[in-house]
Amino acid sequence: MTENTDRVYGTAGTVDEIINVGREQVHVVEEGPADGPPLLLSSGLGGAWFDWRPSADLLRDRNRLIAFDRPGLGLSPAAVAAPTLRREAGVLAALAERAGRPVIVVAHSMAGFHAEALARLRPELVRGLVLVDPSYEPDPHELIRFAAVATPLATAAGAVLGATRLAKIVGPFGRRTVLKCTSRRDEPVPDAVVRSVYGRGTVLGTVVAEDLAYREQAVDLARLRERRPFPAVPLVVLTALGDVKGDAKKREWSQAHARLAGMTPYGRQVDLPDCLHMVQLDRPDAVADAVAEVLRAEETV
Repeated sequence: MTENTDRVYGTAGTVDEIINVGREQVHVVEEGPADGPPLLLSSGLGGAWFDWRPSADLLRDRNRLIAFDRPGLGLSPAAVAAPTLRREAGVLAALAERAGRPVIVVAHSMAGFHAEALARLRPELVRGLVLVDPSYEPDPHELIRFAAVATPLATAAGAVLGATRLAKIVGPFGRRTVLKCTSRRDEPVPDAVVRSVYGRGTVLGTVVAEDLAYREQAVDLARLRERRPFPAVPLVVLTALGDVKGDAKKREWSQAHARLAGMTPYGRQVDLPDCLHMVQLDRPDAVADAVAEVLRAEETV
């Protein structure tokens, strides 16, 4: 893997660049002490690096933070390959190797699939995980695999939106709509930054492609679980219950996350009763506490 040091967007004290990861290119923002424990921050479906800003404010003093945008998202260039579980685990592996030592992966929502896959496929690269309201499918199945075929169509649709400038309207509006349902706070960056990201046709096409790939990635992870064990590393699962309707559904979601925490003897699940899905925005303290817990637990493993 080689690096490209093109600057794209940065804040004080950060390293902000586009790097090559195999055939793909990803936008990476690094901050914090170079000798601190490396944390690899991975956003949920359609997310961007700035989703982690409130959490980063609490973590950067003692940890080396590596936030990134998956291919086609955020400020990353358009993807070469479709968003499969193998591709996403490969991107994480390349970023972990680049860090120079095992990382703690902090993954939100759908990115929990990718973090778990990395831990099972490349356990030597992972020192612990924090899964932030991760996706969970109890019985994933598929009738037909169509994401690879549909991805070019989604990419083309995004290109059309970008060429007609509709992306500059549709994208930011969609982001605002989703955030109203998943967070109680405003965007952590200026509106101009949000528009520069979600106004890109490439991003809109990639969001659709990731959504189409969700079910297939869940199935592929279920099959991987049958072949590769989960390593005995510290794991904290944060469960947002504020947007789960009904006591029965809340118990079901909490129990599902408890099963994820049970993948390792060093796992723990934490309920956040009033928190919405974007935990890293609304409860950055919970994310920071989970990272600290993983670091403490690692000393005893």
